[in-house]
Amino acid sequence: MAKREDMRERIIAAAADLLATQGQESVTTRSVSAAAGVQPPAIYRLFGDMQGLLDAVAADGFTRYLAEKKDQPPSGDPIDDLRAGWDLHVEFGLRHPAHYRLMYQQHAADDPARQAQEILREMLNRAAAAGLLRVPVERAAQMIHAASMGVTLSLISVPPEERQLAVSAALRESVLAAIAVRGPAVPADDPVRGPAVHEDTAVRHAVALRTLVEEVESGFSPGERLLLAELLDRIAGRA
Repeated sequence: MAKREDMRERIIAAAADLLATQGQESVTTRSVSAAAGVQPPAIYRLFGDMQGLLDAVAADGFTRYLAEKKDQPPSGDPIDDLRAGWDLHVEFGLRHPAHYRLMYQQHAADDPARQAQEILREMLNRAAAAGLLRVPVERAAQMIHAASMGVTLSLISVPPEERQLAVSAALRESVLAAIAVRGPAVPADDPVRGPAVHEDTAVRHAVALRTLVEEVESGFSPGERLLLAELLDRIAGRA
């Protein structure tokens, strides 16, 4: 069993190296078997076909990415954590462009990708619980995921010397400004911005309470929890 697992890891490593150095078109039965020092039938025994091998290579890429994500401990600032998470995502894509394309252009709906999304939602839940989100958690997650993936794919599509890394930072700050609030509140009697601020505050508190209700034992009946969730979602949905 150990020998079989060792061979499997060796084949995945060989395929990943070919992917990184020569591109996906170079990942063939012949090239992988030669690089891994195995006979071609071994690939089919272990992975079914070449698509099965590419699936395993993508999963291996997500494993590496998730390990890096989990190595980032939470700080005292949930918004800074989101900022750091965005930067790590983009940097991973720039360091492993071929792997990233395989992961996010062909396997974005797989379980490992959903695990990465769950880490993002946990970070957003912390921001929501602190009253810092001005949109619902799920919408914020979709906005960050779409924007960070888009800018990463855009950056890796051009030669390294032509990449404008400031684009990622600018887009990051734009998205964070759209989903979160920073700085002191505007006075309630502000004649210009007062009403808008009141609505923004109501939305942020609704998002925060919606998040916290899921995490604590409230004593509500299932029907009461559903009703409360519906009302809070209605308020949060005004964002």
